[in-house]
Amino acid sequence: MATAVTEIPAAPSHIARAHFEAMLTFETDCWDTYEALKANDRDFVLIDVRSPALYAEGHIDGAINIPHGKMTASRMAEQPEGKTFVVYCAGPHCNGANRAAVRLSRLGLPVKLLIGGVTGWLDEGFSLTSAD
Repeated sequence: MATAVTEIPAAPSHIARAHFEAMLTFETDCWDTYEALKANDRDFVLIDVRSPALYAEGHIDGAINIPHGKMTASRMAEQPEGKTFVVYCAGPHCNGANRAAVRLSRLGLPVKLLIGGVTGWLDEGFSLTSAD
């Protein structure tokens, strides 16, 4: 007898692999980002897309603040070339990072979403900084 878990069978392995690999092209997690922030030569730019006031209250150390509504071609041209942009907002209850990802994609820039945002960061036991 099938349960709610198995009532719809799992995808064949080759389809599941393609799906989960595709997910990783769109997002990254807090732990991987935390570890990557330790690198001297980062291959990404971490962007807090919340308001300047919320950024000032506490943000991930190493992040810059560009609210998603301020992501314009001229503003993004100020950023280093050849980098992937990793965007985050308050957490899973906020779609600001998704809005930022759409804006950056429209500008032709590579972007990933930081899963969980600030909420996920804190859930992992990492701290925020309010000093720059």
